[in-house]
Amino acid sequence: MTPKQFVSANLADAKICESATGIHYVATLTQAALESGWGKYAPGNMFFGIKDTDGVNGNEQLITTTEYTRSSKNPMPVFISTTPVIKNGVKMFKHIGKDYFRKYNTPADSFKDHSRFFFENKRYANALKVRGDYNKFFEELQKAGYATDPNYANTLKAVAKTVIKNL
Repeated sequence: MTPKQFVSANLADAKICESATGIHYVATLTQAALESGWGKYAPGNMFFGIKDTDGVNGNEQLITTTEYTRSSKNPMPVFISTTPVIKNGVKMFKHIGKDYFRKYNTPADSFKDHSRFFFENKRYANALKVRGDYNKFFEELQKAGYATDPNYANTLKAVAKTVIKNL
């Protein structure tokens, strides 16, 4: 799916979520684009990379992913590899493995759950304070640990430019 097709296909769901939560629709579209590779990697309509913490109730799927930590211990249930790397001048470990992620009946369900996720997790309180400004929102998501990539906010900001260009 091209960025133009992705934005066109998902804009309505992102705007519905903005109406319900105040989270800027560009933020939602941007995260969906980044986390799913513009829709290419959205098994089970999973557009946001939200993990399923229990892996046992049928609403999850085991998917290969990459995580960055400062510990050499791979944090995923299924180990594939661990490699030391330097990110932003900091020694980290790049872990590849399989972990449980949520799955959804429709893309709209994924978008709604994504918005709800921020309100159900107190660690995103600062992000919600700036939810109308997608760049500040991205910075707060990174601070709160939404993703383990230490460049997550800057990557989102770059993807947002492509989203905006394709509105």
